[in-house]
Amino acid sequence: MQFSQLGLLPELLRAISEKGYSKTTAIQEKAIPAALTNQDVMASAQTGTGKTAAFVLPLLQQLTENRNNNKAQVRVLIITPTRELAAQIQDSVLTYGKYLQIKSVVVFGGVKINPQIHQLRRGTDILVATPGRLLDLVQQKVINLSKVSTLVLDEADRMLDMGFIPDIKRIQALIPATKRTLLFSATFSNEIRKLARSMLNKPLEIDVAPRNTTIETVSQKIHPVDKNTKSSLLIHLIKKQSWRQVLVFTRTKHGANRLVKALTKAGIRSDAIHGNKTQGARTRALAAFKNHETDILVATDIAARGIDIIQLPLVVNFDLPNVAEDYVHRIGRTGRAGIKGSAVSLVSADEIKQLRDIERCIKMHLQRHEIEGFEPSQHLAESRSFSSPAPARINRSNNKARPRNRSEKNRSQLKTEHHSQSSQANSNGQSSTPVNHSRNRIRSFSPKPSTQRSRPSQAARSRVS
Repeated sequence: MQFSQLGLLPELLRAISEKGYSKTTAIQEKAIPAALTNQDVMASAQTGTGKTAAFVLPLLQQLTENRNNNKAQVRVLIITPTRELAAQIQDSVLTYGKYLQIKSVVVFGGVKINPQIHQLRRGTDILVATPGRLLDLVQQKVINLSKVSTLVLDEADRMLDMGFIPDIKRIQALIPATKRTLLFSATFSNEIRKLARSMLNKPLEIDVAPRNTTIETVSQKIHPVDKNTKSSLLIHLIKKQSWRQVLVFTRTKHGANRLVKALTKAGIRSDAIHGNKTQGARTRALAAFKNHETDILVATDIAARGIDIIQLPLVVNFDLPNVAEDYVHRIGRTGRAGIKGSAVSLVSADEIKQLRDIERCIKMHLQRHEIEGFEPSQHLAESRSFSSPAPARINRSNNKARPRNRSEKNRSQLKTEHHSQSSQANSNGQSSTPVNHSRNRIRSFSPKPSTQRSRPSQAARSRVS
């Protein structure tokens, strides 16, 4: 569908055209008309399909059509989990609203609060914020949220599963009950969907792709490797395949720093971005990466939902995430706006649980490719089946048969022991009552619901914001 068919203002269509867009994506085609009404909306679509424009465009239109002479009042509040995502949304508001008389301000932690206070006192129609800084400003009585008519939670699943729920409820209490709410995200677990519905009023649910699926323009594969040789393998791949502008994800901040040191020692231009970095350092690192001044940007999941580089060619998972849905957001940094991308994961034997969770989440098995010279000494167990094609096998020139996995061995052993003990019992004239081997049984894995995962402390949430 063409944007011109959605009934958008000429000023918006002009800004959209200048960005080089003419046709809508699936989420934009369905969400824009819905957001132009006063109905609550809960929308999910794959990362990189234009979700930000799907709510920014209709909000700009409604604010223009319903002008308010009191410019000091915030009418639209957009909440995001990270500073980078907040800045990205503000950029979209400024880009699409360049020909409209709409004022917007973005506030987040990690930077001085006084310039933000100065901006807010001049008034704004749209406020983009992270929860921690927003509540700080409310406490200082800089912001009045009593006139907010629309609340937007972007990356809503992260907001509701990251320990932000108490803050979100405090913010909701400051907003009129008559407000409408828009929730947008790439992933929604069943538990988060249930929680989200309890916060909305008969929401229109929009799903433009199977839940928690990865975008088709991203090719995915994994390289089994021992944990202690991951850095060497990554350096080997970067140099041999001449990788440039690669976003690498680690699980921890210290892991990101260690990897940057190893890459720098190998003569590879790299930098890190994570929660322990100042906002200025994070902004400079991201700008240098976008301008090709550094080749490798190592990040924690703080960047999985805040980096928008249309032509980013490759994402590498140095460590698999603990939360399966974060994998979808990570690799969604590539393959955006219809351009093809690649995602490579370096997986060690101790990450089999995370790998199986990810494959269950995206409902596909990831192809395995061992790199010559880096074959793991610790075998990476096979994937589990889930009513889909057979588990992925390792591609190798000499495809040697692997022994059966441990659970199969144990089941077979238990069965043999059971028959042996039964036979022995019968020969002794005893009853052949089955022997209880419950202590030896292999327990099936049952992941905890996301609502039961440990929540970060208030201090941790403040650092993220």
